[in-house]
Amino acid sequence: MGFKCGIVGLPNVGKSTLFNALTASKNAEAGNFPFCTIDPNIGVVDVIDKRLDHLSKLSSSAKKIYTNITFVDIAGLVQGASKGEGLGNKFLSHIREVDAIIHLVRCFESEKITHVNTKINPQNDLETINTEIILSDIDLIQKKMEKSKKKTLSSDELNILKSKLDQLNRGKNIELENEKEKKFLLNIGLLSLKPKIIVCNVDESSLEKGNKFTEIIKSNNTNEKIIIVCADIEDQIMGLDKSERENFMKEIGLNKTGLSQLIKEGYDLLNLDTFFTSGPKESRAWTVKKNTLAPQAAGVIHSDFEKNFIRAEAVSYEDFFKFGSMEKCKENGKLRIEGKDYIVKDGDVLHFRVNP
Repeated sequence: MGFKCGIVGLPNVGKSTLFNALTASKNAEAGNFPFCTIDPNIGVVDVIDKRLDHLSKLSSSAKKIYTNITFVDIAGLVQGASKGEGLGNKFLSHIREVDAIIHLVRCFESEKITHVNTKINPQNDLETINTEIILSDIDLIQKKMEKSKKKTLSSDELNILKSKLDQLNRGKNIELENEKEKKFLLNIGLLSLKPKIIVCNVDESSLEKGNKFTEIIKSNNTNEKIIIVCADIEDQIMGLDKSERENFMKEIGLNKTGLSQLIKEGYDLLNLDTFFTSGPKESRAWTVKKNTLAPQAAGVIHSDFEKNFIRAEAVSYEDFFKFGSMEKCKENGKLRIEGKDYIVKDGDVLHFRVNP
Protein backbone atom coordinates (compact mmCIF):
# COMPACT_ATOMS: atom_id res chain seq x y z
CA MET A 1 0.00 0.00 0.00
CA GLY A 2 1.01 3.59 -0.54
CA PHE A 3 -1.14 6.43 0.67
CA LYS A 4 -3.39 8.98 -0.97
CA CYS A 5 -3.30 12.72 -0.21
CA GLY A 6 -5.97 15.16 -1.36
CA ILE A 7 -4.87 18.76 -1.98
CA VAL A 8 -7.66 21.10 -0.89
CA GLY A 9 -8.00 24.84 -0.54
CA LEU A 10 -9.90 27.87 -1.76
CA PRO A 11 -9.71 28.76 -5.47
CA ASN A 12 -6.48 30.36 -6.73
CA VAL A 13 -4.22 29.39 -3.82
CA GLY A 14 -1.87 27.33 -6.01
CA LYS A 15 -3.28 23.78 -5.72
CA SER A 16 -2.81 22.85 -9.37
CA THR A 17 0.66 24.40 -9.51
CA LEU A 18 1.67 22.41 -6.42
CA PHE A 19 0.12 19.25 -7.87
CA ASN A 20 2.07 19.69 -11.11
CA ALA A 21 5.27 20.17 -9.11
CA LEU A 22 4.73 17.20 -6.80
CA THR A 23 3.89 14.85 -9.65
CA ALA A 24 6.42 16.39 -12.09
CA SER A 25 3.60 16.66 -14.59
CA LYS A 26 1.50 19.27 -16.33
CA ASN A 27 -1.76 17.37 -15.90
CA ALA A 28 -3.48 20.02 -13.82
CA GLU A 29 -4.51 23.18 -15.61
CA ALA A 30 -3.40 26.23 -13.62
CA GLY A 31 -5.42 29.37 -14.30
CA ASN A 32 -6.39 32.64 -12.66
CA PHE A 33 -10.08 31.91 -12.17
CA PRO A 34 -12.15 29.87 -9.70
CA PHE A 35 -12.90 26.18 -10.40
CA CYS A 36 -10.11 25.83 -12.94
CA THR A 37 -9.99 22.24 -11.64
CA ILE A 38 -13.43 20.60 -11.86
CA ASP A 39 -12.72 16.88 -11.91
CA PRO A 40 -9.86 15.83 -9.63
CA ASN A 41 -6.44 15.31 -11.19
CA ILE A 42 -4.62 12.22 -9.91
CA GLY A 43 -0.88 11.63 -9.93
CA VAL A 44 1.10 8.67 -8.54
CA VAL A 45 4.63 9.46 -7.36
CA ASP A 46 7.42 7.06 -6.42
CA VAL A 47 8.73 7.44 -2.87
CA ILE A 48 12.45 7.50 -3.60
CA ASP A 49 14.32 5.63 -0.88
CA LYS A 50 18.13 5.38 -0.90
CA ARG A 51 17.90 2.21 1.18
CA LEU A 52 16.10 0.48 -1.69
CA ASP A 53 18.68 1.79 -4.17
CA HIS A 54 21.45 0.18 -2.10
CA LEU A 55 19.56 -3.11 -1.65
CA SER A 56 18.91 -3.34 -5.39
CA LYS A 57 22.63 -2.94 -6.15
CA LEU A 58 23.70 -5.44 -3.50
CA SER A 59 21.24 -8.06 -4.78
CA SER A 60 21.92 -7.25 -8.47
CA SER A 61 18.15 -7.03 -8.85
CA ALA A 62 16.62 -7.07 -12.34
CA LYS A 63 13.88 -4.69 -11.11
CA LYS A 64 13.58 -2.01 -8.45
CA ILE A 65 10.10 -1.01 -7.30
CA TYR A 66 9.52 1.90 -4.93
CA THR A 67 6.38 2.29 -2.87
CA ASN A 68 4.29 5.28 -3.90
CA ILE A 69 2.10 8.17 -2.85
CA THR A 70 -0.98 9.33 -4.77
CA PHE A 71 -1.81 13.02 -4.93
CA VAL A 72 -5.33 14.17 -5.79
CA ASP A 73 -5.80 17.78 -6.92
CA ILE A 74 -9.34 18.62 -5.82
CA ALA A 75 -11.37 21.57 -7.10
CA GLY A 76 -11.34 24.77 -5.05
CA LEU A 77 -13.73 24.85 -2.12
CA VAL A 78 -15.83 27.92 -1.37
CA GLN A 79 -17.97 29.00 1.56
CA GLY A 80 -21.29 27.16 1.34
CA ALA A 81 -19.88 24.03 -0.35
CA SER A 82 -21.68 21.82 2.18
CA LYS A 83 -24.95 23.40 0.95
CA GLY A 84 -24.08 23.03 -2.72
CA GLU A 85 -22.17 26.26 -3.43
CA GLY A 86 -19.41 26.06 -6.03
CA LEU A 87 -18.96 22.38 -6.82
CA GLY A 88 -20.58 21.53 -3.49
CA ASN A 89 -20.90 17.91 -2.49
CA LYS A 90 -18.99 16.75 -5.56
CA PHE A 91 -15.95 18.45 -4.05
CA LEU A 92 -16.59 16.91 -0.64
CA SER A 93 -17.07 13.41 -2.05
CA HIS A 94 -13.60 13.56 -3.60
CA ILE A 95 -12.07 14.26 -0.15
CA ARG A 96 -13.73 11.16 1.30
CA GLU A 97 -11.57 8.95 -0.91
CA VAL A 98 -8.17 10.09 0.46
CA ASP A 99 -6.15 8.99 3.51
CA ALA A 100 -4.91 12.46 4.44
CA ILE A 101 -5.72 16.03 3.49
CA ILE A 102 -3.23 18.70 2.45
CA HIS A 103 -4.80 22.04 3.40
CA LEU A 104 -3.10 24.50 1.05
CA VAL A 105 -3.38 28.14 2.07
CA ARG A 106 -2.17 31.19 0.19
CA CYS A 107 0.52 33.10 2.07
CA PHE A 108 1.66 35.51 -0.61
CA GLU A 109 0.39 38.74 -2.13
CA SER A 110 0.08 39.24 -5.88
CA GLU A 111 -1.75 41.74 -8.03
CA LYS A 112 -1.69 39.25 -10.91
CA ILE A 113 -3.52 36.46 -9.09
CA THR A 114 -6.94 37.29 -7.68
CA HIS A 115 -8.14 35.98 -4.34
CA VAL A 116 -11.68 34.68 -4.04
CA ASN A 117 -12.23 36.89 -0.95
CA THR A 118 -10.18 39.85 -2.32
CA LYS A 119 -8.09 39.97 0.89
CA ILE A 120 -5.19 37.62 1.77
CA ASN A 121 -6.11 35.99 5.10
CA PRO A 122 -4.81 32.39 5.27
CA GLN A 123 -6.24 31.71 8.74
CA ASN A 124 -9.66 32.79 7.49
CA ASP A 125 -9.25 30.54 4.45
CA LEU A 126 -8.31 27.61 6.68
CA GLU A 127 -11.34 28.19 8.90
CA THR A 128 -13.60 28.33 5.82
CA ILE A 129 -12.33 24.91 4.74
CA ASN A 130 -12.67 23.45 8.26
CA THR A 131 -16.17 24.88 8.69
CA GLU A 132 -17.41 23.39 5.42
CA ILE A 133 -15.93 20.01 6.34
CA ILE A 134 -17.66 20.11 9.75
CA LEU A 135 -20.98 21.18 8.21
CA SER A 136 -20.68 18.31 5.75
CA ASP A 137 -20.08 15.89 8.65
CA ILE A 138 -23.10 17.21 10.53
CA ASP A 139 -25.24 16.66 7.44
CA LEU A 140 -23.82 13.15 6.97
CA ILE A 141 -24.47 12.15 10.59
CA GLN A 142 -28.03 13.48 10.45
CA LYS A 143 -28.73 11.44 7.32
CA LYS A 144 -27.26 8.32 8.92
CA MET A 145 -29.45 8.83 11.97
CA GLU A 146 -32.52 9.20 9.76
CA LYS A 147 -31.72 5.88 8.13
CA SER A 148 -31.42 4.29 11.58
CA LYS A 149 -35.21 4.24 11.66
CA LYS A 150 -34.87 1.33 9.23
CA LYS A 151 -32.82 -0.52 11.88
CA THR A 152 -29.57 -0.30 9.88
CA LEU A 153 -27.64 0.86 12.97
CA SER A 154 -27.20 -0.78 16.36
CA SER A 155 -28.13 1.15 19.50
CA ASP A 156 -24.41 1.58 20.28
CA GLU A 157 -23.74 3.05 16.83
CA LEU A 158 -26.71 5.38 17.14
CA ASN A 159 -25.47 6.62 20.52
CA ILE A 160 -22.02 7.28 19.03
CA LEU A 161 -23.58 9.37 16.25
CA LYS A 162 -25.70 11.36 18.72
CA SER A 163 -22.65 12.10 20.85
CA LYS A 164 -20.53 13.23 17.88
CA LEU A 165 -23.33 15.33 16.42
CA ASP A 166 -23.63 17.14 19.76
CA GLN A 167 -19.86 17.80 19.80
CA LEU A 168 -19.89 19.22 16.26
CA ASN A 169 -22.96 21.36 16.89
CA ARG A 170 -21.19 22.87 19.89
CA GLY A 171 -18.23 23.79 17.66
CA LYS A 172 -15.95 21.18 19.19
CA ASN A 173 -13.68 18.66 17.51
CA ILE A 174 -14.82 15.05 17.56
CA GLU A 175 -13.39 13.22 20.57
CA LEU A 176 -12.75 9.53 20.01
CA GLU A 177 -13.23 7.15 22.91
CA ASN A 178 -11.58 4.04 21.43
CA GLU A 179 -10.38 2.33 18.23
CA LYS A 180 -13.76 0.66 17.62
CA GLU A 181 -15.46 4.06 17.65
CA LYS A 182 -12.79 5.52 15.35
CA LYS A 183 -13.18 2.66 12.85
CA PHE A 184 -16.96 3.03 12.74
CA LEU A 185 -16.82 6.81 12.19
CA LEU A 186 -14.11 6.55 9.51
CA ASN A 187 -16.14 3.88 7.71
CA ILE A 188 -19.13 6.18 7.39
CA GLY A 189 -16.90 8.81 5.82
CA LEU A 190 -16.49 11.64 8.33
CA LEU A 191 -14.08 14.18 6.84
CA SER A 192 -13.08 16.00 10.03
CA LEU A 193 -11.39 12.81 11.30
CA LYS A 194 -8.99 12.64 8.39
CA PRO A 195 -5.41 13.57 9.33
CA LYS A 196 -4.20 16.79 7.75
CA ILE A 197 -1.09 18.75 6.89
CA ILE A 198 -1.26 22.52 6.48
CA VAL A 199 0.88 23.71 3.58
CA CYS A 200 1.64 27.43 3.33
CA ASN A 201 2.24 28.52 -0.26
CA VAL A 202 4.64 31.50 -0.15
CA ASP A 203 6.59 33.59 -2.64
CA GLU A 204 10.26 32.88 -3.28
CA SER A 205 11.54 35.59 -0.91
CA SER A 206 9.61 34.01 2.02
CA LEU A 207 10.65 30.42 1.38
CA GLU A 208 13.54 30.29 3.85
CA LYS A 209 12.12 32.19 6.84
CA GLY A 210 8.41 32.50 6.14
CA ASN A 211 6.46 35.75 6.45
CA LYS A 212 3.69 37.45 8.43
CA PHE A 213 1.09 35.10 6.97
CA THR A 214 2.96 31.91 7.88
CA GLU A 215 3.51 33.26 11.41
CA ILE A 216 -0.26 33.70 11.79
CA ILE A 217 -0.84 30.11 10.66
CA LYS A 218 1.80 28.75 13.05
CA SER A 219 0.54 30.71 16.05
CA ASN A 220 -3.09 29.65 15.48
CA ASN A 221 -2.44 25.97 14.69
CA THR A 222 0.14 24.86 17.23
CA ASN A 223 -0.93 21.19 17.20
CA GLU A 224 -0.89 20.77 13.42
CA LYS A 225 1.82 19.72 11.00
CA ILE A 226 2.81 22.78 8.95
CA ILE A 227 5.04 22.92 5.87
CA ILE A 228 6.18 26.02 3.97
CA VAL A 229 6.60 25.68 0.20
CA CYS A 230 6.76 27.91 -2.85
CA ALA A 231 4.66 26.09 -5.44
CA ASP A 232 6.18 28.08 -8.31
CA ILE A 233 9.73 27.18 -7.22
CA GLU A 234 8.75 23.52 -6.72
CA ASP A 235 7.35 23.50 -10.26
CA GLN A 236 10.63 24.89 -11.60
CA ILE A 237 12.71 22.35 -9.61
CA MET A 238 10.76 19.37 -10.89
CA GLY A 239 11.29 20.51 -14.46
CA LEU A 240 15.06 20.08 -14.12
CA ASP A 241 17.21 16.96 -14.37
CA LYS A 242 18.88 15.60 -11.22
CA SER A 243 22.18 17.54 -11.41
CA GLU A 244 20.48 20.79 -12.42
CA ARG A 245 17.98 20.33 -9.61
CA GLU A 246 20.71 19.91 -7.00
CA ASN A 247 22.57 23.01 -8.21
CA PHE A 248 19.42 25.11 -8.31
CA MET A 249 18.41 24.06 -4.80
CA LYS A 250 21.89 24.99 -3.50
CA GLU A 251 21.65 28.40 -5.16
CA ILE A 252 18.35 29.25 -3.47
CA GLY A 253 19.28 27.61 -0.13
CA LEU A 254 16.62 24.88 -0.27
CA ASN A 255 17.55 21.68 1.61
CA LYS A 256 14.46 19.59 0.87
CA THR A 257 11.83 19.70 -1.84
CA GLY A 258 8.18 20.07 -0.88
CA LEU A 259 7.64 16.49 -2.07
CA SER A 260 10.28 15.18 0.36
CA GLN A 261 8.75 17.16 3.22
CA LEU A 262 5.22 15.94 2.44
CA ILE A 263 6.31 12.30 2.20
CA LYS A 264 8.14 12.50 5.54
CA GLU A 265 5.28 14.26 7.32
CA GLY A 266 2.68 12.07 5.62
CA TYR A 267 4.34 8.84 6.79
CA ASP A 268 4.59 10.26 10.30
CA LEU A 269 1.00 11.53 10.27
CA LEU A 270 -0.42 8.19 9.10
CA ASN A 271 1.95 6.08 11.27
CA LEU A 272 3.49 4.25 8.33
CA ASP A 273 6.65 2.15 8.09
CA THR A 274 8.56 0.70 5.13
CA PHE A 275 9.90 -2.84 4.86
CA PHE A 276 11.81 -4.36 1.97
CA THR A 277 12.10 -7.56 -0.01
CA SER A 278 15.30 -8.04 -2.02
CA GLY A 279 16.67 -10.65 -4.39
CA PRO A 280 17.97 -11.20 -7.94
CA LYS A 281 14.52 -10.82 -9.53
CA GLU A 282 13.57 -7.58 -7.76
CA SER A 283 14.09 -5.35 -4.77
CA ARG A 284 10.92 -3.70 -3.55
CA ALA A 285 9.68 -1.33 -0.85
CA TRP A 286 6.36 -1.99 0.89
CA THR A 287 4.36 0.35 3.10
CA VAL A 288 2.54 -0.85 6.24
CA LYS A 289 1.04 0.72 9.33
CA LYS A 290 3.32 0.86 12.38
CA ASN A 291 2.97 -2.19 14.66
CA THR A 292 1.88 -4.45 11.78
CA LEU A 293 2.38 -8.14 12.54
CA ALA A 294 4.47 -10.28 10.17
CA PRO A 295 1.50 -12.24 8.68
CA GLN A 296 -0.34 -9.00 7.85
CA ALA A 297 2.84 -7.57 6.29
CA ALA A 298 3.10 -10.72 4.18
CA GLY A 299 -0.52 -10.15 3.17
CA VAL A 300 0.42 -6.78 1.65
CA ILE A 301 2.49 -8.73 -0.90
CA HIS A 302 -0.22 -11.32 -1.54
CA SER A 303 -3.37 -12.20 0.44
CA ASP A 304 -2.46 -15.91 0.31
CA PHE A 305 0.82 -15.15 2.09
CA GLU A 306 -1.08 -14.02 5.17
CA LYS A 307 -3.33 -17.09 5.20
CA ASN A 308 -0.45 -19.52 4.64
CA PHE A 309 2.19 -17.73 6.71
CA ILE A 310 4.78 -19.97 8.42
CA ARG A 311 7.56 -17.60 9.47
CA ALA A 312 9.58 -14.55 8.42
CA GLU A 313 13.33 -14.42 7.93
CA ALA A 314 14.35 -10.90 8.95
CA VAL A 315 17.45 -8.72 8.94
CA SER A 316 17.75 -5.01 9.51
CA TYR A 317 18.59 -2.80 6.54
CA GLU A 318 21.81 -1.76 8.33
CA ASP A 319 22.99 -5.36 8.66
CA PHE A 320 22.02 -6.21 5.07
CA PHE A 321 23.96 -3.16 3.85
CA LYS A 322 26.95 -4.09 6.02
CA PHE A 323 27.19 -7.77 5.05
CA GLY A 324 25.74 -7.60 1.51
CA SER A 325 23.10 -10.37 1.45
CA MET A 326 20.68 -12.45 3.51
CA GLU A 327 23.13 -15.37 3.31
CA LYS A 328 26.04 -13.30 4.68
CA CYS A 329 23.79 -11.95 7.43
CA LYS A 330 22.92 -15.53 8.37
CA GLU A 331 26.60 -16.49 8.48
CA ASN A 332 27.27 -13.57 10.84
CA GLY A 333 24.34 -14.35 13.13
CA LYS A 334 22.27 -11.35 12.02
CA LEU A 335 19.36 -13.22 10.42
CA ARG A 336 16.38 -13.70 12.73
CA ILE A 337 13.56 -16.24 12.44
CA GLU A 338 10.32 -14.51 13.44
CA GLY A 339 6.85 -15.95 14.02
CA LYS A 340 3.24 -14.72 13.78
CA ASP A 341 3.59 -12.36 16.74
CA TYR A 342 6.55 -10.45 15.28
CA ILE A 343 5.97 -6.72 14.82
CA VAL A 344 7.58 -5.50 11.58
CA LYS A 345 10.05 -2.64 12.03
CA ASP A 346 10.85 0.19 9.64
CA GLY A 347 13.79 -0.86 7.47
CA ASP A 348 13.34 -4.62 7.93
CA VAL A 349 14.43 -6.75 4.97
CA LEU A 350 12.08 -9.74 5.03
CA HIS A 351 11.74 -13.10 3.33
CA PHE A 352 8.44 -14.86 4.06
CA ARG A 353 8.06 -18.61 4.28
CA VAL A 354 4.53 -19.77 3.44
CA ASN A 355 2.71 -23.03 2.86
CA PRO A 356 2.29 -23.78 -0.87
